[in-house]
Amino acid sequence: MNFDTRILRRLWSSFLERLARMDFALAIVVAILTLTGFMTLFSAGYSYPWRIADQARNILIALVVLVIFANIHPRYLMKMALPLYLVGVLLLVATLVAGTTIKGATRWLNIGFTQIQPSEIMKIALPMMLAWFFHTRQESISGRDFAIAAVIIAAPVALILKQPDMGTAILVAAAGASVVFFSGLPWRWLFAILGTALASLPIIWTFMRDYQRQRVLTLLDPTTDPLGKGFHTLQALIAIGSGGVFGKGWMEGTQAHLDFIPERTSDFLFAVFSEEFGLVGNLFLLATYFALICISMRIAINASNTFSKLLAGAITVIFFTYTFVNMGMVSGILPVVGVPLPFMSYGGTALLTLGTCTGMLMAISANKKYKDD
Repeated sequence: MNFDTRILRRLWSSFLERLARMDFALAIVVAILTLTGFMTLFSAGYSYPWRIADQARNILIALVVLVIFANIHPRYLMKMALPLYLVGVLLLVATLVAGTTIKGATRWLNIGFTQIQPSEIMKIALPMMLAWFFHTRQESISGRDFAIAAVIIAAPVALILKQPDMGTAILVAAAGASVVFFSGLPWRWLFAILGTALASLPIIWTFMRDYQRQRVLTLLDPTTDPLGKGFHTLQALIAIGSGGVFGKGWMEGTQAHLDFIPERTSDFLFAVFSEEFGLVGNLFLLATYFALICISMRIAINASNTFSKLLAGAITVIFFTYTFVNMGMVSGILPVVGVPLPFMSYGGTALLTLGTCTGMLMAISANKKYKDD
């Protein structure tokens, strides 16, 4: 009995020590964004009360996942990287073969008791896999390693594009590419890749689906189809502009409450926020997201080993990409690709992914003083 008591005391002491080393600035910023998002969603979804209840449940589940991953040592995350990546790729293949098709997209896989979206797993699994890969080769990274990394990225991205899911493919590719960049990709290679990508745009255009081409054309001039493809963008812009400097006030946004803003609780929640809180609210929101990215990057810089640095850097890029793409598509500077606003938009899958990422960052920050092999 005394032996068991000593073990419990040691575990509790270890937990408190790890808790004290965690970066609570990150937790505070995430809490501010989550509460701001829930308040905005409450206004946007007043006619969808079940969504408000669902989001409260989603936040609670994401919090539990965050706490769990915050207490997993990075060395165990490293051991999970390869199996998680392989399982994710196999699930993507299974989705293409036997997935559930909704509105022309095959993104969901029925596993009996529920449906999962395997592409979401790759948002975390791919950067973990690449971080592990470069960690094992940190003493002598060569051009061959970068070529292998390109294949590791291309496999899941190609499978996700096949579904098709352009938004998720962009997020997964950005997370993977960031690890390659942070691992020391030579600048001349980077410029060569960017140049090749730009030169191949006409070829990419020929392989794009009709609705994807239409999104690009709508971005250039949404007024060409104001009641069709351009409706989302135009109504969002009207909402953002009508907010003025100080906004119309919480629960007072007419564009949202009169059902002009489509997907107002998910992808276009930023338009609702802009209308109700105006330019001042947007500046506050931008400052909060900027703080989130800066804190995440600081954790990456202070991480104890190569794996932790690369993984934390990739998570920082995930946060940035989510934010930039969502705000960009709502404000009309990027095509509409269906990316939620991090920690704010309605959706359990995205919150689960972001909660996992935040937990990993806290685990990395808690172990920054310890050097691992």
